[in-house]
Parts: sequence; structure tokens; C-alpha cells
Amino acid sequence: MPTQAPRAIVVGGSMGGLFAALSLLRAGWDVHVYERVSVELSGRGAGIVTHPELVSALALVGLHPGEDLGVFMDERRTLDRSGNLIGRYHCPQTATSWNRLFQMLRDAFPAGRYHLGKELVGCEIRTDSALARFSDGSTVEAELIVGADGIRSTVRQQFLPDVKSVYAGYVAWRGLVDEGALTPAAHRDLFPYFAFCLPPGEQMLGYPVAGPNDDLRPGHRRYNFVWYRPADEETELKRLLTDESGHTHTGSIPPPLISRNSVEEMRSHSDEVLAPQFRDLVRVTEQPFLQPIYDLESPRMAFSRVALVGDAAFVARPHVGGGVAKAFGDARALTAALEAEQDVSSALERFEAERVAMGRRIVDQARRLGSYMRTRFDTAEERALAERHQTPAAVMSETALLNFLRD
Repeated sequence: MPTQAPRAIVVGGSMGGLFAALSLLRAGWDVHVYERVSVELSGRGAGIVTHPELVSALALVGLHPGEDLGVFMDERRTLDRSGNLIGRYHCPQTATSWNRLFQMLRDAFPAGRYHLGKELVGCEIRTDSALARFSDGSTVEAELIVGADGIRSTVRQQFLPDVKSVYAGYVAWRGLVDEGALTPAAHRDLFPYFAFCLPPGEQMLGYPVAGPNDDLRPGHRRYNFVWYRPADEETELKRLLTDESGHTHTGSIPPPLISRNSVEEMRSHSDEVLAPQFRDLVRVTEQPFLQPIYDLESPRMAFSRVALVGDAAFVARPHVGGGVAKAFGDARALTAALEAEQDVSSALERFEAERVAMGRRIVDQARRLGSYMRTRFDTAEERALAERHQTPAAVMSETALLNFLRD
């Protein structure tokens, strides 16, 4: 008689959760995904820069996107305040969209195993299993629970209640602009490239991505930008997170609720500090959105029969551009450990030993890259590090690259 497949519950149906579920499914586990929200997820078209690690991970779960993964870029460029080219760096890379990657994973996972509107309220570890309790009163029992529920992880909060995200001191204004809306100068000088502009204490970057419905046809694509700006937590950040009604949101604010004054101040500041090509980009952005930047580090990722992966365990600032690759790496390591060890608890200890160290390494690198936005320094060494990351050469050769993991 065939042995019954071990059961796994993945809490969180975003990309990290889906990849973990696909990886476990291919390894012979009986896997179901439980997502808190009741509607299909969307990343609002946010851009993602891919890495060889990400592409190889997709291949391991049977996904081979090929040339339609995104928009290929061959070069990085930096413009000065006047719009002049002051730096070039050869760096072949493909930029895709959150929605493109998510849909690939969603389509690959059996629809009947993906459950929307299932909000976790807690986990219970038993001798030979773990129990997940949901807000609708239902429970599900399995040999393994994987917490892939992001920066506000309910799973992490239960097992590591003292671990909190820490505000980094700056925010990112983000936007997507249709290719056809770009001025001729912006299209010529920005669209083919991963482009940068480096005002003092700030950083603007952008790159092309697919258009609506993953459209890669010339003229139908979009340009994705991220503009990092300092914002004091007690004053400026609170103002930015306060909507037109006077309500101050916690952690983030839905794009349509960002106050008109905040958006107009952002546009006005772009006229003062950015290259004309980037100013044009900001000016035609219909709905910018705001992302406060946080760090999060968990001292543990395994709790007998419960594991944390992706942003549930570590959140690195976006400068590394490796959030998705990190989540995929966590899932691969978890699956490999479960294949190598018969006992789930022993496998999770093995997984934790590898991935906690990796998470710390990625967060540390992201902090180094983000030191450019700091205004206060405790040591001369910290100041020197920040000054290094003010140079086009350093920014172009380190942003959104995982080379430091291969050293």
C-alpha cells in the first residue's frame, strides 16, 4: 500500500508562498495555500529586476519563461542634475513585473489547493503535527506549516512577538509611466536603460517593464521608477501617511489616499533636484505610490514544525533587488532539508542554520547600499561608506545585483 504523502500548509499566497508550495508539491508533499485576502493578489504593476538565481529557481519548479519574462536591458546609466550622462556600466539584465511573476506561479499551482479569504489567527504545535486556526473558525492539521505571510506575518508574531520592523529613515516614491506618455528626451535617455540620478542624500532610479497584461511590444511597455527620499519618522513620515480626511495610516498608505499636497510637494521637489528626463517622468505619473522603507531581522526561522520564509523572516531594503530571489532561496533550502532529513524538526533546524545567516547577509548589504540616504553618522567609517555609495560607479555596480552572494 502506498505511503500517504505528508501534508503541508503554506500561510500566505504571494510569490514566496506559491514558490514554497510548488517546491514542496514537486517533492511529494500534499500542499495547500491559505491566503488572507478574499480577492486575487496584485502588485500594482511594480517592477522586479531578475537575477540568475531567480531564473534557476523557476526552472526547478518547472517554469521556463524564456524571452517573454520581461524587458531586456544591456546597460546602466547615470544622469546629473542637468541631464548629462556622467556614468555608464555594462550590465545585461531583464526587468519584469510583480504581476508577471506572480501569475506564472499562480497558474502553475493547482487551483483547488489555493484558498482565498483564509486569515490565520494562530498555530498550535502538537507531537506529530501542527494545527492552523483561521478567523472563520476552521482548522487545518498538517505535518508542516510554512509562514510566508510577509512583513506583518501572523506566524512570526506568534513565535517571535518581540521582533518588529524598524523604519530606515527614508521612503520610496514609486510610479509606472506608459511608454507612450514619455517625452522624447525621457524615452531616448531613460527607457532603454536601468537609469539613475543621485541628488545629495536621495536616489532616483528607473527601468522598463512590460505594459498592461504583460505587453512587451515597443510602444506598449511602461517605465518603473523608484525615488528614495529621507523622511523623519515623527514628522515627515506621519504627514506622508496622513490622508485627506486627517487619518494617519500605519506602515503604509493606499495610493489613492495619498494627500494631494504630498504628491504636489513631491512633484515640486523633483523640479529642484532631478535631471530633466526624470522630472518629465514624475510629472506624467498619474498615481504615484509611497513605500516607507523598513528593515526586519528574525533570530530564528524554525519552530519544531513551523518555518518562516521570505519577508516573514527577513525584510531587506529594495536596493539589493533580491526580495523575490531570497524568498525562493528560502523555499529551495526548506525543501532540500526536508528531503535530506526524515524528521521534520531536524530538517527545520538544518534549514534555519543555513537561511538565518543568508538573511542577515542580505539585510546587511541592503543597509550598506542605503547608507547613501543617511544624514547622521556615529563613526567616520559609516560616513565613508555613505560617501562611497554616492558615486555613480558604486551605485551602478551594486544596486539590484546579487554578486556579493557569490563572493
